[in-house]
Amino acid sequence: MVSFQLTDDQKEMQELFRKFAQDKVAKVAEEMDEKEEMNMDIIAEMKELGFFGIPFSDEIGGAGMDVLTYALMMEEISKVDASTSITLSVHTSLCASSIEEFATPEQKEKWLRPLADGSKIGCFGLTEPNAGSDVAGAVTTAEKDGDFYVINGAKIFTTNSGFADTFLVFALTDKSVPAHKGMSAFLVDRNTPGLEVQPDIKRMGIRAASNAEVYYNNVRVPAEDMLGKEGTGFKIAMKALDGGRIGIAAQSVGIAQGALDEAIKYCKERKQFGKPITAFQNTQFRMAEDQAMINAARLLTWQAAVAKDNHENYNFLAAQAKLVAATVANDVCRHAVQYMGGYGYCREYGVERKLRDVKITEIYEGTSEVMKMVMSGSMLR
Repeated sequence: MVSFQLTDDQKEMQELFRKFAQDKVAKVAEEMDEKEEMNMDIIAEMKELGFFGIPFSDEIGGAGMDVLTYALMMEEISKVDASTSITLSVHTSLCASSIEEFATPEQKEKWLRPLADGSKIGCFGLTEPNAGSDVAGAVTTAEKDGDFYVINGAKIFTTNSGFADTFLVFALTDKSVPAHKGMSAFLVDRNTPGLEVQPDIKRMGIRAASNAEVYYNNVRVPAEDMLGKEGTGFKIAMKALDGGRIGIAAQSVGIAQGALDEAIKYCKERKQFGKPITAFQNTQFRMAEDQAMINAARLLTWQAAVAKDNHENYNFLAAQAKLVAATVANDVCRHAVQYMGGYGYCREYGVERKLRDVKITEIYEGTSEVMKMVMSGSMLR
Protein backbone atom coordinates (compact mmCIF):
# COMPACT_ATOMS: atom_id res chain seq x y z
CA MET A 1 0.00 0.00 0.00
CA VAL A 2 1.48 3.35 -1.06
CA SER A 3 1.46 6.04 1.60
CA PHE A 4 0.62 9.58 0.56
CA GLN A 5 1.71 11.36 3.70
CA LEU A 6 3.68 14.37 2.47
CA THR A 7 7.04 14.99 4.08
CA ASP A 8 7.79 18.26 5.83
CA ASP A 9 9.90 19.32 2.86
CA GLN A 10 7.08 18.56 0.43
CA LYS A 11 4.60 20.49 2.59
CA GLU A 12 6.99 23.44 2.70
CA MET A 13 7.36 23.42 -1.07
CA GLN A 14 3.61 23.05 -1.53
CA GLU A 15 3.11 26.20 0.53
CA LEU A 16 5.78 28.01 -1.50
CA PHE A 17 4.06 27.03 -4.77
CA ARG A 18 0.66 28.06 -3.39
CA LYS A 19 1.89 31.43 -2.19
CA PHE A 20 3.65 32.18 -5.48
CA ALA A 21 0.56 31.19 -7.45
CA GLN A 22 -1.75 33.36 -5.38
CA ASP A 23 0.56 36.35 -4.92
CA LYS A 24 2.13 36.47 -8.38
CA VAL A 25 0.45 34.38 -11.06
CA ALA A 26 -3.16 35.05 -10.08
CA LYS A 27 -2.62 38.79 -10.45
CA VAL A 28 -1.62 38.55 -14.11
CA ALA A 29 -3.56 35.48 -15.28
CA GLU A 30 -6.57 37.35 -16.64
CA GLU A 31 -4.39 39.92 -18.41
CA MET A 32 -2.25 37.18 -19.98
CA ASP A 33 -5.38 35.44 -21.23
CA GLU A 34 -6.74 38.67 -22.73
CA LYS A 35 -3.42 39.50 -24.42
CA GLU A 36 -2.81 35.86 -25.37
CA GLU A 37 0.74 36.32 -24.21
CA MET A 38 2.88 34.86 -21.42
CA ASN A 39 4.16 37.29 -18.80
CA MET A 40 7.92 36.85 -19.06
CA ASP A 41 8.48 38.48 -15.68
CA ILE A 42 6.60 35.55 -14.14
CA ILE A 43 8.77 33.16 -16.14
CA ALA A 44 11.90 34.92 -14.87
CA GLU A 45 10.72 34.67 -11.24
CA MET A 46 9.96 30.97 -11.60
CA LYS A 47 13.41 30.42 -13.08
CA GLU A 48 14.96 32.22 -10.12
CA LEU A 49 12.98 30.08 -7.67
CA GLY A 50 14.05 26.85 -9.38
CA PHE A 51 10.59 25.89 -10.65
CA PHE A 52 11.99 24.73 -14.00
CA GLY A 53 14.26 22.16 -12.38
CA ILE A 54 12.18 20.63 -9.58
CA PRO A 55 12.71 16.87 -10.26
CA PHE A 56 16.30 17.07 -11.50
CA SER A 57 19.38 16.44 -9.38
CA ASP A 58 21.32 19.34 -7.93
CA GLU A 59 24.45 17.81 -9.50
CA ILE A 60 23.12 18.80 -12.92
CA GLY A 61 21.75 22.16 -11.76
CA GLY A 62 18.26 21.13 -10.69
CA ALA A 63 16.40 21.53 -7.41
CA GLY A 64 17.06 17.93 -6.36
CA MET A 65 13.45 17.13 -5.52
CA ASP A 66 11.06 14.40 -6.63
CA VAL A 67 8.22 13.91 -9.10
CA LEU A 68 5.60 14.17 -6.36
CA THR A 69 6.88 17.64 -5.46
CA TYR A 70 6.71 18.53 -9.15
CA ALA A 71 3.06 17.35 -9.17
CA LEU A 72 2.38 19.57 -6.15
CA MET A 73 3.79 22.53 -8.07
CA MET A 74 1.67 21.74 -11.12
CA GLU A 75 -1.49 21.61 -9.02
CA GLU A 76 -0.91 24.86 -7.16
CA ILE A 77 0.02 26.86 -10.27
CA SER A 78 -2.89 25.34 -12.20
CA LYS A 79 -5.37 26.46 -9.56
CA VAL A 80 -4.87 30.00 -10.85
CA ASP A 81 -3.55 29.62 -14.41
CA ALA A 82 -3.22 26.65 -16.75
CA SER A 83 -1.11 28.56 -19.30
CA THR A 84 1.68 29.05 -16.78
CA SER A 85 1.56 25.45 -15.59
CA ILE A 86 1.68 23.93 -19.09
CA THR A 87 4.79 26.02 -19.77
CA LEU A 88 6.42 24.32 -16.79
CA SER A 89 5.06 20.90 -17.72
CA VAL A 90 6.31 20.74 -21.31
CA HIS A 91 9.75 22.03 -20.31
CA THR A 92 10.04 19.56 -17.44
CA SER A 93 8.14 16.40 -18.34
CA LEU A 94 8.68 16.26 -22.08
CA CYS A 95 11.92 18.02 -22.95
CA ALA A 96 14.24 17.98 -19.94
CA SER A 97 13.12 14.60 -18.58
CA SER A 98 13.81 12.97 -21.96
CA ILE A 99 17.34 14.34 -21.90
CA GLU A 100 17.82 13.19 -18.32
CA GLU A 101 16.82 9.63 -19.22
CA PHE A 102 18.39 9.13 -22.63
CA ALA A 103 21.33 11.54 -22.98
CA THR A 104 25.02 10.79 -22.69
CA PRO A 105 26.94 12.50 -19.86
CA GLU A 106 28.31 15.00 -22.37
CA GLN A 107 24.84 15.76 -23.71
CA LYS A 108 23.48 16.22 -20.20
CA GLU A 109 26.16 18.80 -19.46
CA LYS A 110 25.48 20.64 -22.71
CA TRP A 111 21.68 20.41 -22.90
CA LEU A 112 20.19 19.39 -19.53
CA ARG A 113 22.14 21.63 -17.19
CA PRO A 114 20.83 24.92 -18.64
CA LEU A 115 17.30 23.51 -18.66
CA ALA A 116 17.53 22.26 -15.07
CA ASP A 117 19.06 25.46 -13.69
CA GLY A 118 16.46 27.59 -15.49
CA SER A 119 18.79 29.50 -17.77
CA LYS A 120 17.05 27.97 -20.79
CA ILE A 121 13.55 26.73 -21.62
CA GLY A 122 12.76 23.59 -23.60
CA CYS A 123 10.01 22.46 -25.95
CA PHE A 124 8.97 19.20 -27.61
CA GLY A 125 8.25 18.76 -31.31
CA LEU A 126 6.38 15.53 -32.03
CA THR A 127 2.89 16.32 -33.36
CA GLU A 128 2.54 17.15 -37.05
CA PRO A 129 -0.36 18.63 -39.02
CA ASN A 130 -1.37 15.13 -40.17
CA ALA A 131 0.03 13.10 -37.25
CA GLY A 132 -1.59 13.65 -33.87
CA SER A 133 -2.68 10.56 -31.93
CA ASP A 134 -1.27 8.56 -34.84
CA VAL A 135 2.38 9.45 -34.23
CA ALA A 136 3.38 6.83 -36.79
CA GLY A 137 1.94 9.12 -39.46
CA ALA A 138 4.82 11.58 -39.06
CA VAL A 139 6.62 12.62 -42.24
CA THR A 140 9.35 14.98 -40.98
CA THR A 141 12.70 13.55 -42.06
CA ALA A 142 16.33 13.71 -40.96
CA GLU A 143 18.80 12.61 -43.61
CA LYS A 144 22.42 11.81 -42.79
CA ASP A 145 24.97 14.09 -44.44
CA GLY A 146 28.48 13.37 -43.17
CA ASP A 147 28.67 14.38 -39.51
CA PHE A 148 25.25 16.06 -39.66
CA TYR A 149 21.59 15.22 -40.04
CA VAL A 150 19.47 17.53 -42.21
CA ILE A 151 15.92 17.93 -40.87
CA ASN A 152 12.98 18.88 -43.11
CA GLY A 153 9.33 19.06 -42.14
CA ALA A 154 6.89 20.79 -39.83
CA LYS A 155 5.69 20.29 -36.27
CA ILE A 156 2.48 21.77 -34.91
CA PHE A 157 1.20 22.58 -31.41
CA THR A 158 4.77 22.94 -30.14
CA THR A 159 4.17 24.41 -26.68
CA ASN A 160 6.81 26.95 -25.51
CA SER A 161 8.13 27.35 -29.05
CA GLY A 162 7.67 31.12 -29.05
CA PHE A 163 10.38 31.59 -26.42
CA ALA A 164 12.06 28.18 -26.04
CA ASP A 165 15.83 27.88 -26.42
CA THR A 166 16.04 24.10 -26.84
CA PHE A 167 13.91 22.09 -29.27
CA LEU A 168 13.59 18.33 -28.86
CA VAL A 169 12.34 17.25 -32.28
CA PHE A 170 11.49 13.85 -33.74
CA ALA A 171 12.14 12.92 -37.36
CA LEU A 172 12.33 9.86 -39.58
CA THR A 173 15.89 8.70 -40.23
CA ASP A 174 14.77 5.55 -42.03
CA LYS A 175 11.63 5.77 -44.18
CA SER A 176 11.90 2.14 -45.30
CA VAL A 177 10.58 0.85 -41.97
CA PRO A 178 7.55 1.78 -39.82
CA ALA A 179 7.90 5.01 -37.84
CA HIS A 180 8.26 3.21 -34.51
CA LYS A 181 11.49 1.73 -35.87
CA GLY A 182 12.68 4.54 -38.12
CA MET A 183 12.16 7.63 -35.97
CA SER A 184 15.01 9.38 -34.15
CA ALA A 185 15.23 12.28 -31.68
CA PHE A 186 17.37 15.40 -32.02
CA LEU A 187 18.33 18.31 -29.79
CA VAL A 188 18.27 21.55 -31.72
CA ASP A 189 19.26 25.05 -30.66
CA ARG A 190 16.70 27.74 -31.46
CA ASN A 191 19.22 29.78 -33.45
CA THR A 192 20.04 26.97 -35.87
CA PRO A 193 19.53 28.22 -39.45
CA GLY A 194 16.35 26.92 -41.05
CA LEU A 195 14.36 26.60 -37.82
CA GLU A 196 11.38 28.93 -38.15
CA VAL A 197 8.77 29.45 -35.44
CA GLN A 198 5.44 30.73 -36.73
CA PRO A 199 3.07 33.05 -34.80
CA ASP A 200 1.17 31.42 -31.95
CA ILE A 201 -1.94 29.50 -32.96
CA LYS A 202 -5.19 31.16 -31.84
CA ARG A 203 -6.86 28.85 -29.34
CA MET A 204 -9.94 28.47 -27.15
CA GLY A 205 -7.95 27.97 -23.95
CA ILE A 206 -4.45 28.14 -22.44
CA ARG A 207 -4.26 31.27 -24.57
CA ALA A 208 -1.24 32.79 -22.82
CA ALA A 209 0.91 29.73 -23.45
CA SER A 210 3.11 29.85 -26.53
CA ASN A 211 1.94 27.22 -28.98
CA ALA A 212 2.99 27.41 -32.61
CA GLU A 213 3.82 25.55 -35.77
CA VAL A 214 7.56 25.14 -36.31
CA TYR A 215 9.14 24.68 -39.74
CA TYR A 216 12.40 22.82 -40.25
CA ASN A 217 13.94 23.82 -43.59
CA ASN A 218 17.24 22.03 -44.16
CA VAL A 219 18.12 22.34 -40.46
CA ARG A 220 21.62 20.89 -40.06
CA VAL A 221 22.09 19.18 -36.69
CA PRO A 222 25.42 17.66 -35.62
CA ALA A 223 25.18 13.88 -35.32
CA GLU A 224 26.42 14.20 -31.74
CA ASP A 225 23.16 16.01 -30.90
CA MET A 226 21.00 12.98 -31.65
CA LEU A 227 19.31 11.91 -28.42
CA GLY A 228 19.62 8.17 -27.94
CA LYS A 229 20.46 5.88 -30.82
CA GLU A 230 19.18 6.10 -34.37
CA GLY A 231 15.73 4.54 -34.60
CA THR A 232 14.88 4.95 -30.89
CA GLY A 233 12.97 8.23 -31.24
CA PHE A 234 9.53 6.65 -31.00
CA LYS A 235 10.48 4.95 -27.73
CA ILE A 236 11.83 8.24 -26.35
CA ALA A 237 8.67 10.09 -27.34
CA MET A 238 6.33 7.52 -25.78
CA LYS A 239 8.36 7.49 -22.56
CA ALA A 240 8.19 11.29 -22.42
CA LEU A 241 4.43 11.24 -22.86
CA ASP A 242 4.06 8.65 -20.08
CA GLY A 243 5.77 11.06 -17.68
CA GLY A 244 3.99 14.07 -19.14
CA ARG A 245 0.64 12.55 -18.25
CA ILE A 246 1.46 12.87 -14.56
CA GLY A 247 1.97 16.59 -15.02
CA ILE A 248 -1.29 16.96 -16.95
CA ALA A 249 -3.16 14.93 -14.34
CA ALA A 250 -1.84 17.30 -11.67
CA GLN A 251 -2.77 20.26 -13.85
CA SER A 252 -6.30 18.88 -14.18
CA VAL A 253 -6.60 18.48 -10.42
CA GLY A 254 -5.42 22.04 -9.92
CA ILE A 255 -7.82 23.53 -12.46
CA ALA A 256 -10.71 21.62 -10.90
CA GLN A 257 -9.83 22.58 -7.33
CA GLY A 258 -9.35 26.21 -8.31
CA ALA A 259 -12.72 26.30 -10.06
CA LEU A 260 -14.56 24.69 -7.17
CA ASP A 261 -12.88 26.96 -4.61
CA GLU A 262 -13.88 30.02 -6.61
CA ALA A 263 -17.45 28.80 -7.00
CA ILE A 264 -17.79 28.07 -3.27
CA LYS A 265 -16.53 31.53 -2.37
CA TYR A 266 -19.03 33.13 -4.72
CA CYS A 267 -21.96 30.94 -3.68
CA LYS A 268 -21.42 31.65 0.02
CA GLU A 269 -21.93 35.36 -0.65
CA ARG A 270 -24.51 35.25 -3.45
CA LYS A 271 -28.11 35.17 -2.19
CA GLN A 272 -31.12 33.89 -4.11
CA PHE A 273 -34.64 33.45 -2.72
CA GLY A 274 -33.45 35.08 0.49
CA LYS A 275 -30.56 32.79 1.33
CA PRO A 276 -27.02 31.96 0.13
CA ILE A 277 -26.80 29.56 -2.81
CA THR A 278 -24.80 27.20 -0.58
CA ALA A 279 -27.88 26.80 1.65
CA PHE A 280 -29.64 24.77 -1.04
CA GLN A 281 -29.20 21.04 -0.63
CA ASN A 282 -28.78 20.46 -4.38
CA THR A 283 -25.78 22.77 -4.36
CA GLN A 284 -24.36 21.19 -1.21
CA PHE A 285 -24.62 17.64 -2.57
CA ARG A 286 -23.16 18.51 -5.96
CA MET A 287 -20.23 20.35 -4.35
CA ALA A 288 -19.59 17.38 -2.04
CA GLU A 289 -19.52 15.06 -5.04
CA ASP A 290 -17.17 17.41 -6.90
CA GLN A 291 -14.72 17.54 -4.00
CA ALA A 292 -14.78 13.77 -3.57
CA MET A 293 -13.94 13.26 -7.25
CA ILE A 294 -11.15 15.86 -7.12
CA ASN A 295 -9.67 14.09 -4.11
CA ALA A 296 -9.85 10.74 -5.91
CA ALA A 297 -8.11 12.21 -8.97
CA ARG A 298 -5.43 13.74 -6.76
CA LEU A 299 -4.70 10.39 -5.12
CA LEU A 300 -4.40 8.67 -8.50
CA THR A 301 -2.02 11.41 -9.61
CA TRP A 302 0.12 11.10 -6.51
CA GLN A 303 0.15 7.30 -6.92
CA ALA A 304 1.57 7.68 -10.44
CA ALA A 305 4.12 10.25 -9.27
CA VAL A 306 5.32 8.04 -6.42
CA ALA A 307 5.62 5.07 -8.79
CA LYS A 308 7.82 7.15 -11.09
CA ASP A 309 9.90 8.28 -8.11
CA ASN A 310 10.32 4.63 -7.12
CA HIS A 311 11.42 3.71 -10.66
CA GLU A 312 8.44 1.39 -11.05
CA ASN A 313 6.44 0.82 -14.24
CA TYR A 314 4.10 3.78 -14.11
CA ASN A 315 2.65 4.03 -17.64
CA PHE A 316 -0.70 2.45 -16.69
CA LEU A 317 -0.93 4.58 -13.54
CA ALA A 318 -0.09 7.77 -15.43
CA ALA A 319 -2.70 7.07 -18.11
CA GLN A 320 -5.27 6.22 -15.45
CA ALA A 321 -4.55 9.39 -13.50
CA LYS A 322 -4.78 11.59 -16.58
CA LEU A 323 -7.98 9.95 -17.81
CA VAL A 324 -9.75 10.34 -14.47
CA ALA A 325 -8.35 13.77 -13.58
CA ALA A 326 -9.13 15.29 -16.98
CA THR A 327 -12.68 13.92 -16.91
CA VAL A 328 -13.25 15.16 -13.36
CA ALA A 329 -11.78 18.58 -14.14
CA ASN A 330 -14.02 19.09 -17.16
CA ASP A 331 -17.08 18.09 -15.12
CA VAL A 332 -16.17 20.30 -12.17
CA CYS A 333 -15.48 23.36 -14.34
CA ARG A 334 -18.87 23.00 -16.02
CA HIS A 335 -20.48 22.68 -12.59
CA ALA A 336 -18.62 25.76 -11.33
CA VAL A 337 -20.02 27.90 -14.12
CA GLN A 338 -23.49 26.50 -13.44
CA TYR A 339 -23.25 27.22 -9.70
CA MET A 340 -22.51 30.85 -10.51
CA GLY A 341 -25.13 31.19 -13.23
CA GLY A 342 -24.78 34.14 -15.59
CA TYR A 343 -21.84 35.53 -13.64
CA GLY A 344 -19.97 32.29 -14.08
CA TYR A 345 -20.23 32.85 -17.83
CA CYS A 346 -18.66 36.31 -17.58
CA ARG A 347 -14.95 37.03 -17.91
CA GLU A 348 -15.06 38.98 -14.65
CA TYR A 349 -14.87 35.65 -12.83
CA GLY A 350 -12.11 33.10 -13.34
CA VAL A 351 -14.29 30.02 -13.84
CA GLU A 352 -15.10 31.12 -17.40
CA ARG A 353 -11.40 31.01 -18.26
CA LYS A 354 -10.94 27.70 -16.45
CA LEU A 355 -13.76 26.15 -18.47
CA ARG A 356 -12.00 27.21 -21.68
CA ASP A 357 -8.62 26.04 -20.40
CA VAL A 358 -9.67 22.67 -19.06
CA LYS A 359 -10.85 21.09 -22.31
CA ILE A 360 -7.28 20.63 -23.55
CA THR A 361 -6.52 18.27 -20.65
CA GLU A 362 -8.60 15.64 -22.45
CA ILE A 363 -6.48 16.12 -25.58
CA TYR A 364 -2.79 16.84 -25.07
CA GLU A 365 -0.21 14.29 -23.92
CA GLY A 366 -2.63 11.75 -25.39
CA THR A 367 -6.41 12.04 -25.72
CA SER A 368 -8.73 10.37 -23.24
CA GLU A 369 -9.36 7.73 -25.89
CA VAL A 370 -5.62 7.05 -26.14
CA MET A 371 -5.48 6.75 -22.34
CA LYS A 372 -8.07 3.99 -22.57
CA MET A 373 -6.00 2.30 -25.27
CA VAL A 374 -2.91 2.40 -23.05
CA MET A 375 -4.77 1.04 -20.06
CA SER A 376 -6.70 -1.68 -21.86
CA GLY A 377 -3.57 -2.73 -23.72
CA SER A 378 -1.87 -3.30 -20.39
CA MET A 379 -4.90 -5.03 -18.86
CA LEU A 380 -5.52 -7.42 -21.74
CA ARG A 381 -1.99 -8.61 -22.49
